[in-house]
Amino acid sequence: MHTQSDESLYHQMRGGDEQALETLYDKYERLLFSFAHRFTNNDRLSEEVIQEVWMKIWNGRVDFNTEKGKFSSWVLTITRNAALDCLRREKRQPTIEIEERDGGFDEPVERTVVQRETASEVREAVQALKPEQQELIELVYFKGLTQQQISDQLELPLGTVKTRIRSAIQALRKLLEGRER
Repeated sequence: MHTQSDESLYHQMRGGDEQALETLYDKYERLLFSFAHRFTNNDRLSEEVIQEVWMKIWNGRVDFNTEKGKFSSWVLTITRNAALDCLRREKRQPTIEIEERDGGFDEPVERTVVQRETASEVREAVQALKPEQQELIELVYFKGLTQQQISDQLELPLGTVKTRIRSAIQALRKLLEGRER
């Protein structure tokens, strides 16, 4: 049995093929829910995010370009942005917990354990950073702010924000590399 590529299904769906939409939805629903849940830590909000993502795709409000990357990366980016938008509407902060939906993943237990350990190591490493660096990592990665938004919020020049973010990332990388040894 030949399965169609995500790109092929996407183009069929954009042509009005509801079966192609259903196939893509079935393939990505669990992954996208889990990914959204990492930000929202809330089943209801995660479901809303997923619904919003597929409505945007179905209605053509977002376009996939095969030259810019894989379909899976594109749909995860849309989900991340939708989750952050949802949290802004709800005035909530994203979480960085790795959660499972109903514990029903087909992934091996070892993979789940490794993901949780990695997330825990990252959280610990972030906590080991200087408070200013922690704040920048939180703003850029977990709250999804742009460098310009951070500059405005902290009332710092954009160049200073860029330099400090780069410094925080380098410090975080050193901490994480030190844990691997």
